[in-house]
Amino acid sequence: MDADTIDKLILSSNLLTEQLANIKDEQDRDNCVQEYLKSVKIKRICDFPKGAEWFNVSEYLSIKDLEGKIVVLDFFTYCCINCMHILPDLKALEEEFSIEDGLVVVGVHSAKFENEKQSQNILAAVQRYNISHPVVNDANAEFWNNLNICCWPTLLILGPNANPLYLLMGEGHKDEIFLFVRNALNFYKNQNNIKHDSLPILSASHLLTKTNGPLLFPGKVTCLRNNTTDILAISDTGHHRIIISADNGQVSYVIGGNGPGLKDGDFSTALFNAPQGLVFEDENILYVADTENHAIRKINLKERFVQTIAGTGEQGIDRAGGKIGTDQEISSPWDLCLFTTPDLDMSFHGPNDSVVTKRVLLIAMAGTHQIWALFLDNIIWWKFKIYSAGTCLAIAGSGREENRNNLYPHAAAFAQPSGIALDAENKDLYIADSESSSIRRLSLLDGKVTAVVGGNRSPTNLFDFGDIDGQQYNGKLQHPLGVAMGVNGTVYVADSYNHKIKKINTITNTISSLYGTGKAGNSQSKSPIQFNEPGGLCISNNPDILYVADTNNHCIKSINLTKKQTYSEINFILPDNSIKSSTKLKDFIEVSANGADCLLHFNFESESSDIKITPQAPNKVIFKFNRDYVVEQPEFTNPMTIKLKIPKTKVSTHEIIIKINIVICKNNKCMPLSATLGLNVVFITNGATNVTKKLDFLMSSKELILK
Repeated sequence: MDADTIDKLILSSNLLTEQLANIKDEQDRDNCVQEYLKSVKIKRICDFPKGAEWFNVSEYLSIKDLEGKIVVLDFFTYCCINCMHILPDLKALEEEFSIEDGLVVVGVHSAKFENEKQSQNILAAVQRYNISHPVVNDANAEFWNNLNICCWPTLLILGPNANPLYLLMGEGHKDEIFLFVRNALNFYKNQNNIKHDSLPILSASHLLTKTNGPLLFPGKVTCLRNNTTDILAISDTGHHRIIISADNGQVSYVIGGNGPGLKDGDFSTALFNAPQGLVFEDENILYVADTENHAIRKINLKERFVQTIAGTGEQGIDRAGGKIGTDQEISSPWDLCLFTTPDLDMSFHGPNDSVVTKRVLLIAMAGTHQIWALFLDNIIWWKFKIYSAGTCLAIAGSGREENRNNLYPHAAAFAQPSGIALDAENKDLYIADSESSSIRRLSLLDGKVTAVVGGNRSPTNLFDFGDIDGQQYNGKLQHPLGVAMGVNGTVYVADSYNHKIKKINTITNTISSLYGTGKAGNSQSKSPIQFNEPGGLCISNNPDILYVADTNNHCIKSINLTKKQTYSEINFILPDNSIKSSTKLKDFIEVSANGADCLLHFNFESESSDIKITPQAPNKVIFKFNRDYVVEQPEFTNPMTIKLKIPKTKVSTHEIIIKINIVICKNNKCMPLSATLGLNVVFITNGATNVTKKLDFLMSSKELILK
């Protein structure tokens, strides 16, 4: 589309949106859209770029392949928080209207950062955010420029002849999208222009790199420092859970992980949705930024209970706040810090005339581009304002997406703050401002916001990024996501899209590279250290040890800062009770106490003829007998027989955990299924040395069931 055409489409689309906002009756709204569809006449758009790489499909798509469909083109870049916010809307749309109904959603990835142009990084983002619709890598913004798209996110809805119908910019248009798509499908069905055929959809989940440990896209790591060892808390973001571990990898708690959701309760029933930032209050209390639930959660490790303490569970647009706890809507909290400060009520003192300190939970609120506070105690704070315990509100940032420094906190502006670290001595908060590719400083004494390193002097220029060591604006970063406070005024930075860890001297505002090659990798040689979009980091009780959440490498690295290029990946050992049996086999097997050979016959039947196991996927069966005895079936067939050697043991009974992961396809749409079973084994002196067990499963589009 030329500039005039896109301007006309934007004008007509905005006019329709305004009209719909003033119409309350549903039938009248439908009639309004139907009349609009009769009037909009724009010629067919150009095809996708030739040779562009695609994801979630088994073959490349062209505009011709999409004829007969209502197509929603989602122009996005995977770093953009506003783009992330519309993914749930698109998923809900796809659940309401299938490809066979005539709707196709296509993600058009038009990168902002250089790192985002790489297909392997887009693939990781598609997997990380569970995007199931087709995505094309518009690496050189060719398609973007041909259609004169100007911002992320932009939704362009096409008719069955690839003719532009409606354009929406920004987030927050769920109602308009559903209304328009439903009416467009009806309008073109009545003209017999909708095709009900399928497309070659193949979920990219089966391409997920095999991990060596239990983590999947870990976002953040924090530690509780004591005199003997570090207690680590890891946001296992891809698994929607929190892991509590000693620094040697021995896991004590696995909290959540039964899929995404928002549910308070004990550790086995609580649910999270892509959690990120964490901070310990003490050995019993951990706070979590539950990012995609738009909530702050409190984990009581002593009582083994999870509680929501802020956020409604729905994304908010409030940029002021001031409500109490779960009455206050928030938006994509990404990181946390706990700040303790003397109460400004000087008339009140504690025992023995001690100064009373109050707790303030600081929040990097990426979704509204601000810094928020959740007051955990009644407090008198800045400008002698009184805040009740539980009050949650913005303390810095206007909500505009800018790199604007200012003496007054609410006149300053941030651009997707994603990491924060506290300098308790100087009462400064250091902020990884990811979209401006800069590190900023917020004074907790007076609210002043100042530049540290990176970014551009112009507050509206969010495209000044790179990989350059230097002072203040001469130093360059690329979408940093994490910061950690070291000693002697040192701040460590996870320079995520440069795949590096860097160090800032906050006295001179100078940044220098420490670890990483500038390219994504995870060399097993350990020299040099390599990363793949590290997202979080923290300093140990020993200030010479730095922990790094190496997100796309699915691991936590422990780096010795005094020994050049010396690090280790933490080998996490999950407790046996972290693997829960979703199905207990009613019967059991008896075997010899001296060990036995067990033949397990697996057979998978489909609920309907259109459900099939995807042969290209990493379908597998894993057996766990004890911590030291894990067997993975390397080749998956249906049916199949697996010979399992049960070792000699001194116990009378034991449970074999059987975990099955498969990918099935239905009508060219692929989805993962899993089941975890517990098979009880009884050891007796004269038991059999050869036993056989048959396991029959039924595959539906939603679950794998033991028959």
